[in-house]
Amino acid sequence: MSKLTLDVDAVQAFVTIADFQSFTKGAEVLGTTQGAISVKLKRLEQRLGCKLIERTPRLVRLSAQGAVFIHAARDFIAAHERAVTALGSECRHFRLGIAEHVAGPEIPMLLARLNARDPALIIEVRLENSRSLLDAFDGGELDAVIVRQEDDRRDGEDLGPEYFGWFAAPDYEQREGEPLRLAALATCCGVRDVSTRALIQAGIEWNEVFVGGGHAAVMAAVSAGLAVAACSCRLAPADSIEVSQRLGLPSLPPSRIMLHTTLSDSRSREVLRTLAAIYREHRPVKRREAGH
Repeated sequence: MSKLTLDVDAVQAFVTIADFQSFTKGAEVLGTTQGAISVKLKRLEQRLGCKLIERTPRLVRLSAQGAVFIHAARDFIAAHERAVTALGSECRHFRLGIAEHVAGPEIPMLLARLNARDPALIIEVRLENSRSLLDAFDGGELDAVIVRQEDDRRDGEDLGPEYFGWFAAPDYEQREGEPLRLAALATCCGVRDVSTRALIQAGIEWNEVFVGGGHAAVMAAVSAGLAVAACSCRLAPADSIEVSQRLGLPSLPPSRIMLHTTLSDSRSREVLRTLAAIYREHRPVKRREAGH
């Protein structure tokens, strides 16, 4: 009986489709077309003699055989990457900045995918506000940044929309006749600027009763019931609710998530494709006020 051999590209196609549960997103990460990775998957299934992926118009998932094979497939790809990297294994640094109002639940997946894609890559991640990150990027301190779109800057790759709202703890009570109790980041925060401008235009008085040194601190103040905060609907605390209608607060304009980079070599472009695909997978959504 002839010895079974596997094609690396075909196995990579299978693993990527399984990771993203999408042929379209898998093709985007691999820098190819949906048709091309479909052909690679079919070739692998024919080689193994079993169906690995079940696909319907609304769902892409592992078959029973695929669930068994996926772990070995990941090990196969990882071993291949280590072997290739060993031939030119100079450690490369990838300096990435992610805005605090953008960094969310996709970060662990992002780091895992980057490591799997290029094990020799040394990843440095900086979390700050968009303006500081763009200044660092322009100054050559960062290789790429993922930030909110700035009004005066139109370059970069659009990764999708970001929606904002006003969030508070479910038991938060605004006393009638008193200024809105507001929690916010420092004065250099663009979201703070947009939200306070909206309050001024709506004729709503406010007091900043909590100023946080980071997004996590502001969200902790919201969860504790100290104040209301304007933040991304995607990143608001799970124990908070959107209170725009309840408190008569103005709507906040959406923004865009943008990827800026000057890297152009092939290895870096693969890393950047992975970044873009993961953020598009975790597309921001609007979050409606409870009870509406």
